[in-house]
Amino acid sequence: MYLYLRVFQPTSGGSKELCHLGFNHLLLLFFSQLKLWNKYRISNIPSLIFLDATSGKVVCRNGLLVIRDDPEGLEFPWGPKPFREVIAGPLLRSNGQSLESSSLEGSHVGVYFSAHWCPPCRSLTRVLVESYRKIKEAGQKFEIIFVSADRSEDSFKQYFSEMPWLAVPYTDEARRSRLNRLYGIQGIPTLIVLDPQGEVITRQGRVEVLNDEDCRGFPWHPKPVLELSDSNAVQLNEGPCLVLFVDSEDDGESEAAKQLIQPIAEKIIAKYKAKEEEAPLLFFVAGEDDMTDSLRDYTNLPEAAPLLTILDMSARAKYVMDVEEITPAIVEAFVNDFLAEKLKPEPI
Repeated sequence: MYLYLRVFQPTSGGSKELCHLGFNHLLLLFFSQLKLWNKYRISNIPSLIFLDATSGKVVCRNGLLVIRDDPEGLEFPWGPKPFREVIAGPLLRSNGQSLESSSLEGSHVGVYFSAHWCPPCRSLTRVLVESYRKIKEAGQKFEIIFVSADRSEDSFKQYFSEMPWLAVPYTDEARRSRLNRLYGIQGIPTLIVLDPQGEVITRQGRVEVLNDEDCRGFPWHPKPVLELSDSNAVQLNEGPCLVLFVDSEDDGESEAAKQLIQPIAEKIIAKYKAKEEEAPLLFFVAGEDDMTDSLRDYTNLPEAAPLLTILDMSARAKYVMDVEEITPAIVEAFVNDFLAEKLKPEPI
């Protein structure tokens, strides 16, 4: 049996149906919706997600594309297929050369969802061209496949002419759509990095490329704890995030904070990976800079350091622990209480 989850944003048109519910029921409905948004990392509406009713696992994140591409339900239950199967077919270079997808064997692959009409995409492409060149010059087996979201073939050709890598032909709309479905793409630019077996290494290729100009961390296996920066701050919108604010003027404070949090982050990540689920928290250490100051102002946090918080931007909620000393036991208890829904949120 399969279930579907339709996510929408309540509007004034639905107020008549809700007006008969009591206030407590409305609060319950509101927070239940927020939990679903967070659980499934919803960033765009409308969204349609298919779940396995027995296990509760996600079968397909891009249900709207499924309905468009397979209105007869011939591919039901629309579960994920191996990358090699989805990408199978000819790929293009901007000089007109055509290669079979089998040429990707043994290579790390970046699947690049982008479009010429999108300014952040064009900015990332310029950086990515340099990263691609450096990785290839270092002798790494690496290829990028451009999956276009351009609005015309002419726009695709103009944009693709700037790229030294491969692309799915613009005319192959079915294959482009299947790749969007496979990775649940909700926005562009998105760069997903795969290992030579076609398994996802990171969905945050955009952040990694911008943070690692020299590509020393390629192929960018995820770090359990990140240092908050301008380029990765966008991840704060992807779900609840533990952020430990520290005084970066103290040499080594940020690194010590990362070492303190890392075992707890690794334990949480491993626990949910074993269940084939995404971890319910991202982990950050934030120093003292303009971006961090803006985050403190926006979330109305005290100026204390160290300051242990969990920020849930989509729910506009925060959880704050202001103590003189942050220990591993305090962090672990804070995380466990949050996951058990024992903490009382404050509004952002």
